[in-house]
Amino acid sequence: MKNIFILAFISLIFYSCSSKTSDEGRLVIYSPHALDFVEPLIKDFEEKNPNIKIELIAAGTGELIKRVETEQNTPLGDILWGANLNLIKDKLNLFEDYTSTNENSLYDEYKNKEGSITRFTTIPSILIVNTNLTKDIKIEGYADLLNPALKGKIAYTDPSLSSSSFKHLINMLYAMGEGNPENGWEYVEKFVYNLDGKLLSGSSAVYKGVADSEYAVGLTFENAAANYAASGSPVKLVYMKEGVIMKADGIYIIKNAKHLENAKKFVDYITSYDAQKKMNEELNARAIRKDLPKSNILLPIEEIKVIHDNDEIVNKNKDTWLSKFKDIITSI
Repeated sequence: MKNIFILAFISLIFYSCSSKTSDEGRLVIYSPHALDFVEPLIKDFEEKNPNIKIELIAAGTGELIKRVETEQNTPLGDILWGANLNLIKDKLNLFEDYTSTNENSLYDEYKNKEGSITRFTTIPSILIVNTNLTKDIKIEGYADLLNPALKGKIAYTDPSLSSSSFKHLINMLYAMGEGNPENGWEYVEKFVYNLDGKLLSGSSAVYKGVADSEYAVGLTFENAAANYAASGSPVKLVYMKEGVIMKADGIYIIKNAKHLENAKKFVDYITSYDAQKKMNEELNARAIRKDLPKSNILLPIEEIKVIHDNDEIVNKNKDTWLSKFKDIITSI
């Protein structure tokens, strides 16, 4: 995995230094997703499109969004694949308008209403629990994370750097605030105290840390945890009893992308029947096409207490909430 990342990075350096301004056989993708999720889909796409070679740049969501912003006058990437919609909605000027050819096959709530946001899966925030380290500890939701026995044993990433971590911050504010996010900060302060000053640097460090028994429990997203559970790691998924926000994940074509047509092909592929079926049946990701069956591995949505946030409130308060969280963690 590490070698693939290094090769992709070297390839991008070569690409950025090249005097060529166009190459029909290239597609540069920025993605915060785990490699075990993106690599099978990239391989499948390349097999279906043998004349296109993908260069994958893997990094945290915050870092990749900053990269897109920095490069907006001379974009080096073509696609941002994955990022919380709440982190993107005030940056739509960075992305091209494009409607997938598969739009009519998606559930209505996941259709592209904005012009530049193509949804391709829905990703609940969940807890990943190491079953070896928590045999005598009940963990059914956020409230249980305040157990003194878990102090310093909770894996969580800086929400300003990770979209999955930011989603959890929103989720806990709404769940523990019983629908009013401002009422959830009392819980956040207690939760941060139980982190014992530990904030991880990336999303992958959370689920890997729990699977490797470095942490007892982590706040992550469903797909990553499900892959570890399916592979036999000593982990289980916990859907917070206080409530789970179900949010779609997006794929975005970068404004003035050098390989625009290839980018469109990839967006169409990700929303295609074959790709969605692969996500649903092999990669433990929830498909959003209407013509696919539910996953046999993931908990049926009917058995999850689903709650909702307010996009307008979240977008308006994002910077304030991140700043408030920073103040809390630095004061502990």
